[in-house]
Amino acid sequence: MEEKELLTIVTDYFGKKIFQNHKENVLKNHSKLKSYKINPIIVKYLSKILEDDFTPLGIAKALYYPRVLGTSINTSFGTRIQNMFIDLGLANGSLIKGMDIEFIDKVDNRKKWCQLKSGPNTINSEDVKPLLKKFSTVINLARTNSINLNNNDLIVGVLYGEKYQLSQHYLLIDKEHPVIVGKEFWHRLTGYPKFYSKLVTNLDLLIINIDTEDFFTKGYIALAEEIKTSDLFDFS
Repeated sequence: MEEKELLTIVTDYFGKKIFQNHKENVLKNHSKLKSYKINPIIVKYLSKILEDDFTPLGIAKALYYPRVLGTSINTSFGTRIQNMFIDLGLANGSLIKGMDIEFIDKVDNRKKWCQLKSGPNTINSEDVKPLLKKFSTVINLARTNSINLNNNDLIVGVLYGEKYQLSQHYLLIDKEHPVIVGKEFWHRLTGYPKFYSKLVTNLDLLIINIDTEDFFTKGYIALAEEIKTSDLFDFS
């Protein structure tokens, strides 16, 4: 597939499968009180600092803001990109437990077994040993089945960021298996050296032109209306 065509397809995928899906999910789920586990003490405090009072709107914002602006879209981001790579034929889902995708590296033309991560600071110290253990398991399996594989064929692919931004946890992994970041990762996956930077430009334009339909405000107002009549709170 030509670079221009692939850029258009990937950009459209972001628009429909990530951004539009987020908007729909916000109104379908996150504007409903039943989707939250509530700490009544904390939400009262958060309502106070958001609205300077204990109000349905303050409670709604305390529940809604962190879910919609953080958790909901960040949690789904990596999974949706993984699905996109498979849907577009850029990679295959891995048959090996612990690996996310398999693809032919367009730079060295070797097959790569890859665990995907969103950004350069998205793992903790306790994630390092289990991840290295998964890679060791794959290596042992390959040897058992006489598969031509070396340490550089097992990689962590980081979807955005720069090498210098990698956390110390990633750098520990990188000593044994390559952690490929942002521009280089997209190059190896697509075969186009400037694909990542062009994609960022396309996405900037897409985002600027999105019609939000004021969905964010509609969501927390709907949640506030439900909170008004809920037995969980007493605003008298």
